[in-house]
Amino acid sequence: MERQNDASTRHGAHGGHPARAAPRLPAPAAIQSGAGIFRALGDPERLRLLLRLAAGEICVSELAEQEGEKITTVSARLKLLSSARLVRRRRDAKHVFYALADDHVLELIRNAIDHAAESREQGKDIQ
Repeated sequence: MERQNDASTRHGAHGGHPARAAPRLPAPAAIQSGAGIFRALGDPERLRLLLRLAAGEICVSELAEQEGEKITTVSARLKLLSSARLVRRRRDAKHVFYALADDHVLELIRNAIDHAAESREQGKDIQ
């Protein structure tokens, strides 16, 4: 019988500690959908729209005015947010109104903003 001298053989594949049970992961489709949500949230302009929608339902033309953008630009951003299921839309005659899809979206964006602010404050303490 031949002995191997590499560290992984002597100490086990995990450096000497017992392997942990692998966590149960969501279905691959759910993980893919979650990644799509983070991609949609990853753009500052889209995130700013979501923050505006946290105040309540608003029509596209008002959002465009608040953003200082063309309606078509804001509509394109909202379409992407809608496809990621972060916003819902409602048509009333010629106007299209948008709102956050549900309370989970508000929680996501608040957590992201709070975490970013917290990380910046902690970084200042280190320096």
